[in-house]
Amino acid sequence: MRHLNMWVLLSMLLVAQTARADEAAEIQQLRELLLEIKSDYDARILDLETRLAKAERKTSRAVEIAEDTAITAGAGQSGPNTFNPAIGSVLVGRYTNLDNNWESVPGFASDGELGPGDSGFSLGESEINFKAAIDGLFYGNLTLALEDDAGDTEVGVEEAWVQTLGLPYGFTARGGRYFSGIGYLNSFHRHADDFTDRPLPYQAFFGGQYIEDGAQVRWLAPTRLFFEVGAELNWGDRFPATGGGSSADAWDVFAHLGGDLGSSHSWQVGMSYMSFDNNDRAAGEDEADTFNGDSDLVGIDFVWKWAPNGNSSVRNFKLQGEYFHREEDGDFGGLDYNGDQDGWYLQGVWQFAPRWRVGYRHDQMDSDNGDLLVGTVLEDPDHTPQRDSVMFDWSASEYSRIRLQYTYDQVERDSDNQLTLQYIMSLGAHGAHQF
Repeated sequence: MRHLNMWVLLSMLLVAQTARADEAAEIQQLRELLLEIKSDYDARILDLETRLAKAERKTSRAVEIAEDTAITAGAGQSGPNTFNPAIGSVLVGRYTNLDNNWESVPGFASDGELGPGDSGFSLGESEINFKAAIDGLFYGNLTLALEDDAGDTEVGVEEAWVQTLGLPYGFTARGGRYFSGIGYLNSFHRHADDFTDRPLPYQAFFGGQYIEDGAQVRWLAPTRLFFEVGAELNWGDRFPATGGGSSADAWDVFAHLGGDLGSSHSWQVGMSYMSFDNNDRAAGEDEADTFNGDSDLVGIDFVWKWAPNGNSSVRNFKLQGEYFHREEDGDFGGLDYNGDQDGWYLQGVWQFAPRWRVGYRHDQMDSDNGDLLVGTVLEDPDHTPQRDSVMFDWSASEYSRIRLQYTYDQVERDSDNQLTLQYIMSLGAHGAHQF
């Protein structure tokens, strides 16, 4: 009987142990299944967030951001301003302390807004903007620039264009006066720049900004990566074009490719090609020496942005740069002219805390115009025109910014230490800027 009881006890212990082992295996299996479901859930959430960011980016660029405003193609709506234009203005002013106010880059015949300006306080250029959907097919934008010139207020039409909505196959068309799509920085309004002035290549090659009077066509590819190509015809006479006649004397093509790397990084690269048939292109107010001939310019640009998990409100970093090469062939002031010119800049801006940013930029120019132009504005300098700038700015909100910038200027042979304090204030409707 004793042996029987022992076998019964051992059997019960074995059954209990087996049950515990089965329960432990089941628990482990449930844990592994839970971890697998959680991992799959996290992966799906990350994939959806990435796809959402890409979709938002492609949508905002598809309409060429209608310059600061996102439009839903084909909807014919602009929110609360469906029947009334969104009206906004930007006020810009600055105080500058400098010794050398250069008005031309040595080795380059330029026009437009050049140089660091005069010492003291100036209003700079403010703007008033009107924009709205015209109907279900068209969108319109008008931007007026207000500038103080020796005590006189000048009003100019900076932009005046109409753009299509809802064209099939990813196409958009624009006509009127608009910022060209070449390069990266050119399509931005000046008040959206990260520094108080444009880089030297933009000043020397475009007089600050290339603005066209003509027609533009863009195509946005239906791909996961952002990819667009565009072409423009220019009948205007703004530098570096000369305009006039029934045919366009300037044309350009450009392409941009961009995407995301994970949830914290995004990038974009671009290429541009511009061709000009110049007739008596003057350099500034001096029309004694003009250029006649062909001008071809190639540009390469890139930008990389970082923000933790895509949230740029606290910390973010942006690195951007552009390179331009121009070849001109013709005559300048009656002299044979065959020039090769280069310009580039590289800048980085770090927002290290909410509302606070710091940035650094280097820009420089090089020219090889030959020995025949000695004594003219196209005479090659015996130094490299260049600058190094450091800026520090603070934004009380998305509508206001105060910026302090120091520039070590070596555009001319004598270097100069320049200090600028700038304010940028936005009133009324003003949407976010493009990527």
